[in-house]
Amino acid sequence: MKLLILFLLVFSQNLYSQEMTIRGDLEWEQMELGATITLNLQRAGIRLPAGRSQAEALLEDEFSDLIRPHLMGIQVDSSSTIADLINRGELTPAAIYGKARSLPPALSPDMSVMSARYSINLTGINAELIRHSRPQRIHAPLIPASVRNYTGIIIIADESLPVHGRTTTALALPCLFPKIWDSEMDLVFERNMIEPETGRAMGVVCYTSREKIMRAVPSSLDDALIKRVGENPLRIMARGLFGAVPTDPIIDKEDALLILSSEHNRQLLREGRIVIVLDKTGLKKSIP
Repeated sequence: MKLLILFLLVFSQNLYSQEMTIRGDLEWEQMELGATITLNLQRAGIRLPAGRSQAEALLEDEFSDLIRPHLMGIQVDSSSTIADLINRGELTPAAIYGKARSLPPALSPDMSVMSARYSINLTGINAELIRHSRPQRIHAPLIPASVRNYTGIIIIADESLPVHGRTTTALALPCLFPKIWDSEMDLVFERNMIEPETGRAMGVVCYTSREKIMRAVPSSLDDALIKRVGENPLRIMARGLFGAVPTDPIIDKEDALLILSSEHNRQLLREGRIVIVLDKTGLKKSIP
């Protein structure tokens, strides 16, 4: 009898899940995965008002299953996704779903559909993965260049670029923890160089589109970007990409020296005052 009851519960749950849909977007500029889950009450055989609490519980229960494939595929760095980290025991599903926020479920005007909006902040996932207690030392070059001090760093990588070690070109893709390399393949920046509290609060870099750095204002920057990189940032054109998935921009050695030759500019790396400009197609991904 217990097995029969369990079977009926699972069958019922699967039946209801077939009447649910998910729509949303993975937005890298906002660092947010947002989705609306919709339950067709009529097709699921749920009648209001008695079935309202049942419908709300079903939406809550099915959220993790519906969002999972879209969440697991998020690129953490050039070689790993969230699914990879979970499989290796470096991250737990509970740590991710614990970051989810939701709005109260709402009914359609004809009361035939109930929808609930959920969002997961990607910076919150960043915070789970930044585990160093102090930033890694950033070494000054042996022969520093004469440079000016900047308020931030903008790397423009929104065009198809050669991929290091391959004979192909590609558009740069976003990830939670991109690295920055110079043209001699020396590492300029990676997550352990940032002040840990800063990285947990705002992420290691900010992504944006070219139009946001070409505004008709004195700084040419969108207001939100000024908060990140100030009004006098160093603008660098990426020369290539690196990684199993092309997430890491490569910049000229001379441009890297403009950053590394000044203690002030090295501090920009520690403070995460970095913006990477990507093609719009990489900044937003629709769900499903």
